Amino acid sequence: MPNRAGVLPAAAKTGTVTVNTNTENYIREYLSYLSAVRGISERTRHAYEGDLLRFAAYCENRETTAETAVPYEVQGFIGDLSAEGMASVSVNRALSSVRGFYRWLIRFGLRKDNPAGNLRNIKTPKTLPVFLWEGEMADFADLPDTAGILWPLRDKALILTMYSAGLRISELVSLSLKALERDLSGGRVIGKGDKERIVFFSDEAKEAIAEYLPARQNRIKAEHPTDRLFVNRRGGPISVAGVRWIIAKYAERSGLQKNVHPHALRHSFATHLVNAGCDVRIVQELLGHASLSTTQRYTHVDMERLKKVYVKAHPHGKRKTQ
Repeated sequence: MPNRAGVLPAAAKTGTVTVNTNTENYIREYLSYLSAVRGISERTRHAYEGDLLRFAAYCENRETTAETAVPYEVQGFIGDLSAEGMASVSVNRALSSVRGFYRWLIRFGLRKDNPAGNLRNIKTPKTLPVFLWEGEMADFADLPDTAGILWPLRDKALILTMYSAGLRISELVSLSLKALERDLSGGRVIGKGDKERIVFFSDEAKEAIAEYLPARQNRIKAEHPTDRLFVNRRGGPISVAGVRWIIAKYAERSGLQKNVHPHALRHSFATHLVNAGCDVRIVQELLGHASLSTTQRYTHVDMERLKKVYVKAHPHGKRKTQ
């Protein structure tokens, strides 16, 4: 818990953002609290830190501090972010970061009110996530010309593993050999907030992994072995950037008029399950979502199925014949 000392005259420099040392200490304490109590991921912590340091610098430029700011200063900060062209999702995350920071200050008796409490999120455009239909996904997974060659074998296994288990890119790159089931039917991954979950692989993914593993073993350097399932051309663990490059390569080769990226495979996984009639709460568990509302945003029902449900359920959906 932070101390209750007054604002110090010294300043702390973080990147290009200059922030009062006392404010920076509060922010660090808050982020440590989130890591310990809520188990936020390193990526989320980094995003919150950037938001809060930027807000603190905004306050310093107006001769105040983040701890003592009033509602119109928070509103001004959010307005500036929007005016700079920041995406609405990122602006709302920044507002959420500031709200949470003030809730923490109140919790520990460092402030009595939340100047961000009554500010509403800005509207975000309702856009459907990019996904591939079942046929498109099958064709996409067939693009690597394996023929016993390591890298196409890896690419096919990577694509099918990511799609059949609905993995996030961070979960894919951290997937280890020891986390796999002996029969390659699934494995354990570490998701957001360092939460472990069990995932399952399709028969096609199992076969692709089984074909890839011997070629992978021949590539691994004895002096620097890695336990990660997917490796790069140097024999080390594949990176997030490496996965993005692989998917982009095959997306261009596919000729699909869609922005196919790694997360599109996760979207496709969820969409296909829902369209096949899988309960959305089961999909939530498989995706590792803490909130059902998040799963509902990630999935969508094809219009033909939606129409059939409407006709069957709505009292005027089907007119009686005379």
